[in-house]
Amino acid sequence: MADKQAVIIGAGVIGCAVGLQLSRKGYSVTLVDKNPEVGYGSTSNSCAVVRFSYSSLATTALAYEGYHYWKDWANFLGVEDERGLAKYHECGHLMIKSSPDDRPHVAEFYKQLNIPFEEWDNAYIHERLPLFNLKLCGPVVAVEDPDFWEVPENDGEVAGGVFAPNAGYIGDPQLATHNLRRAIEANGGQFMLGQRVVGIDRQSGRVSAVRLESGEILTADVVINASGPYSGKINEMAGVTSDMAVKTKALRREVHHLPSPKSFDFEHQGVMTSDDDLYLYYRPETGNKVTVGSGDPPCDSQVWVDDPDNFNREFTESQWTAQVYRAARRIPELPIPSKASGVVDLYDVSDDWIPIYDRSELPGFYMAVGTSGHQFKNAGVVGDLMAELVDACEKGYDHDAMPLTYQCRYTGNEINLGMFSRRREINRESSFSVRG
Repeated sequence: MADKQAVIIGAGVIGCAVGLQLSRKGYSVTLVDKNPEVGYGSTSNSCAVVRFSYSSLATTALAYEGYHYWKDWANFLGVEDERGLAKYHECGHLMIKSSPDDRPHVAEFYKQLNIPFEEWDNAYIHERLPLFNLKLCGPVVAVEDPDFWEVPENDGEVAGGVFAPNAGYIGDPQLATHNLRRAIEANGGQFMLGQRVVGIDRQSGRVSAVRLESGEILTADVVINASGPYSGKINEMAGVTSDMAVKTKALRREVHHLPSPKSFDFEHQGVMTSDDDLYLYYRPETGNKVTVGSGDPPCDSQVWVDDPDNFNREFTESQWTAQVYRAARRIPELPIPSKASGVVDLYDVSDDWIPIYDRSELPGFYMAVGTSGHQFKNAGVVGDLMAELVDACEKGYDHDAMPLTYQCRYTGNEINLGMFSRRREINRESSFSVRG
């Protein structure tokens, strides 16, 4: 396969991870991105959370495998980066249970996959996280609702939580992507940055080239769409949407940064927390801050974006108010600044929030899409499984007829890649949210 030319559209963390593993299989790899540096798109604004609580056994297994790449990051890369290596912060992840029977599958999946976890009661949560108010705070209503400002008259408390101690986050997602760039270059791969894709050519029933806005044409035996929020546009450009039962589109997101309460060092003592009672998640942030993101409550409107080059990059008062004041119900001492801060960007979302890792109806054209918001953690394993999938299909394997089974390199778990097929039925077991 040494003579196979692979062009990857998108040099975010997913595209770079795929590029690295393909280059290690002997493909001649070129990554193309409209940005001036790798990881400068939605990757740079990722919360870079590494957790294992998912809606299905397969996606849970994938996330746990992905964690092992971050723990073994230096060995996995095998190269030095003059900027240093991205650091994995193993702070643990707490899933607060709003009732005793809240998401029982999480602990069951952990047991099946031998993922370490602990059951925390409210007394222990209070001991570890004394800043948390453990009263039930729901139901969640829209910020426009007059009841938003009413404190629910509810004497009940949350029902403890499930804690995974190995979970954590990457503090600098762009640096992690730059690390991948250096590993790709060490394997002979190249980058064409600041270049926009304007066309996908085909010849004799196969993909044949990628055309750039500059007029340059990149001959390609294999093309991988890893373009994040642009994935739907690239698939349309390639003419590969007619047999896709699941498609992708861009969703505008806000994540907010708040100071930690003065009485608690959240950066060093806090844990990542999923709070389904308030449809929020919290994550320690550099500078002793608390990152607050939305868990997509049904009452909050979602802003879908047709043109990824043209969307509101400013914070909105309604989303800021909704997220930070809900967070203040769980963390009463949470300081709320007068000016919003954090990140605003786009997520590349599939119809059921489960990614598409697949070939397409056009031979030689592949997809690693629908990944934003909850797949940064899986970059290492996704790079490997996509390289396995591409290589198998290029050697004649009929993945559509019999989906490939991928064996995880660290955990040994097996994952049927039909779970991530473009032709799958929409997965009704999904959370239809960033939880995946």
